[in-house]
Amino acid sequence: MRKLDKLQPQPIWNFFEDICQVPRPSKKEGKIRQFLLDYAAKNDLKAKTDEAGNLLICKPATPGRENTPTVVLQSHLDMVCEKNSDKSFDFDTDSIVPIIDGAWVKADGTTLGSDNGIGIAAQMAVLVATDLEHGPIECLFTVDEETGLSGAFALKSNFISGKILINLDSEDEGELFIGCAGGIDTLGELEVEKEKTPGNSFALKIMVRGLWGGHSGDDINKGRGNANKILARFLWTAIRKFGVRLADFNGGNLRNAIAREASAVVIVPHVQKEQLVAELNMYSADVEFEYERTEPNLVVDHSSTILPEKVLTQASQEKLLSMLYACPHGVLEMSTRMKDMVETSTNMASVKFINNNTVLVTTSQRSEIESRKYFASEMVRSVFELAGAEVKNSDGYPGWTPNPNSQILKIAVDSYKRLFGKSPKVRSIHAGLECGLFLEKYPELDMVSFGPTIRNAHSPDERIEIETVSKFWSHLTAVLKNIC
Repeated sequence: MRKLDKLQPQPIWNFFEDICQVPRPSKKEGKIRQFLLDYAAKNDLKAKTDEAGNLLICKPATPGRENTPTVVLQSHLDMVCEKNSDKSFDFDTDSIVPIIDGAWVKADGTTLGSDNGIGIAAQMAVLVATDLEHGPIECLFTVDEETGLSGAFALKSNFISGKILINLDSEDEGELFIGCAGGIDTLGELEVEKEKTPGNSFALKIMVRGLWGGHSGDDINKGRGNANKILARFLWTAIRKFGVRLADFNGGNLRNAIAREASAVVIVPHVQKEQLVAELNMYSADVEFEYERTEPNLVVDHSSTILPEKVLTQASQEKLLSMLYACPHGVLEMSTRMKDMVETSTNMASVKFINNNTVLVTTSQRSEIESRKYFASEMVRSVFELAGAEVKNSDGYPGWTPNPNSQILKIAVDSYKRLFGKSPKVRSIHAGLECGLFLEKYPELDMVSFGPTIRNAHSPDERIEIETVSKFWSHLTAVLKNIC
């Protein structure tokens, strides 16, 4: 039974609900790609794929518009797969069930996949619409945007022919994006040693949970807490005050999401247990006060757990906690080129024991300036190397330098004014879009990005505002009509 069949514009919402039924984790886009290939065949549309798994579906111009420039509509096939810790869900097989919650659509305890499922739905609606006026359309669907941009990296220079590209992967209705940050990941692997757990000890599991999390680019300036940093801060004090020993640390998940939850298993001498709990309660009150305006659901608590056989040696836990405590997180610089825009940031995304004696700390850095991106990465590297960790970097991806003289931007601005009686905001986004990579392959591309309003992307609190989907659709179709 459909959940969204009363929402308007119906074609987009119907397609979006269909997309929710198809699993599409990053690097596992086979099912959604086949879904779209079947859709193209059913509607007699030409389609092709490349070696990376990117997909292109083409639609001819409406009669009389054959000489209009070809427009590429672009979105990505994959989605971020995050769920609450108490939610049983397999993103490889299970379907997402969308829920209407007042003015919003969300999912139950998981990411919704509106990033970028709503873009895919809009492309599908354009491809089958019989009442739109437009030139030739190429719908480009890329793979693996969320975990490496590998589809955009692998795109060949002859896969698309259009010289105008509209990216449908933005999350603020009424805002047009003409630039984005470049990014790079910095990973530290710390080898640790363990020893037998001291006798006469008590084990506790300390948990930080209830945080908003969110996108490590778009939400990094919103004052949200990072569960890894909040937990490491307490452990730093507890080790020094009460002789706490660390057995395990598990926090965060995806490289492009702010850590929402973290936990650590610690042991403490029986005589210090009550003092440690009292200290934790005071710390909880402190951080709840610090984050009362941005993290109203923050919880720092504890539970008893099974006494582990081994704990980190004091030297190893000192290195690890120093590494986590000193590692920067958050906004490093604000832009001097665009008002209220983050220029450079870093995100301490996850802390995981990848085997019994190795801790992997994953971070990501973003900047609209290439040199500052690498400066931020090297800042993190310096902390990791001081702790004795082995450091590796991803290949990174370039930013998209704004072009305020863009012709498609002018058309998009004018179309928005005529539709809604006001001017849209024109800005750059601190998140990473694939547009920078497209420019490397197609330097002549004229690009703009826009979409409906999505909040808390990359987290189980992800939601899309219903009203803005209608405005997004009206704007998109008007832009296509007004391209001459």
